[in-house]
Amino acid sequence: MRRLAEQKKVVDRWRGMEQRTSEVAELMSLEDDSLQAEIEAEVEKLALHLDEIELEAAFSSEYDARNAILAIHAGAGGTESQDWAQMLMRMYLRWAERRRYQAEVLDLSPGEEAGIKSVVIGVNGDYANGYLRSEHGVHRLVRLSPFDSDHARHTSFAMVEVMPEAEPGVDVRIEPDDLKVETFRSSGPGGQHMQKTSSAVRLTHLPSGLAVSCQSERSQHQNKEIAMKILRSRLLELELVKRAEERAKLKGKHIAAGWGNQIRSYVLHPYKMVKDHRTDYQTGDTEAVLDGELDGFINAYLRSIVGDE
Repeated sequence: MRRLAEQKKVVDRWRGMEQRTSEVAELMSLEDDSLQAEIEAEVEKLALHLDEIELEAAFSSEYDARNAILAIHAGAGGTESQDWAQMLMRMYLRWAERRRYQAEVLDLSPGEEAGIKSVVIGVNGDYANGYLRSEHGVHRLVRLSPFDSDHARHTSFAMVEVMPEAEPGVDVRIEPDDLKVETFRSSGPGGQHMQKTSSAVRLTHLPSGLAVSCQSERSQHQNKEIAMKILRSRLLELELVKRAEERAKLKGKHIAAGWGNQIRSYVLHPYKMVKDHRTDYQTGDTEAVLDGELDGFINAYLRSIVGDE
């Protein structure tokens, strides 16, 4: 039923496009010069709408229409990289806000001095996973460090992971015997409650070795539910990566994964520029990008993969 509803939306958009095109054709057939400005404006709107629909042709995966689970991990470099990870977290939260998606921080591990070590964000909305998958990879920042007394130039790295939200019992089945559940006391800020109760939960999926922990909520039950949600998505992503690798072998393609896959550089000094290394799309408006204006990069990536899958 979910997939049927998704396909109905696609059909309705094309039918609407067909109707509007027919109406413009009728206006043009009147050959009335006073209607010229109206016709030109409507043709421009149709062109933009067609552009959006064609872009959605890049959504070839059955999971593209899903909600997304986005994880950010600070790289080596201590406080500098942890601050960069927090800047990325803000960037994606602002992007979600611009698109009117619902974004919720599911789990966060704060940095020792500033920034964050890691964060997991749930992003809910139509095609959230399809749009955000362009962000999967290593993001590099070059700037004058605010944490260096000499204000030297530093390079920081952070890993962004994007996974489709898995449906319980449909996409992934986790047997109780395959799950190891551990509880421990939460660390980081949170007051006396965080220190006195073992509310944090760590889940380990024994067959795959995947481990997920959550300590954001005060309730052990809530933390376990969130950890299960993240674990299911990680297991689904693991299966999707295996499928992609198999397809890549058949096509003779190389798939770069993990920390070796640097996808985008954000340079704030000695000049200002954000450049995507996969599409060569770039902009000098770094402030706008870090404030969530990512559609240019996302659209360029989606166009580059149309027909490639």
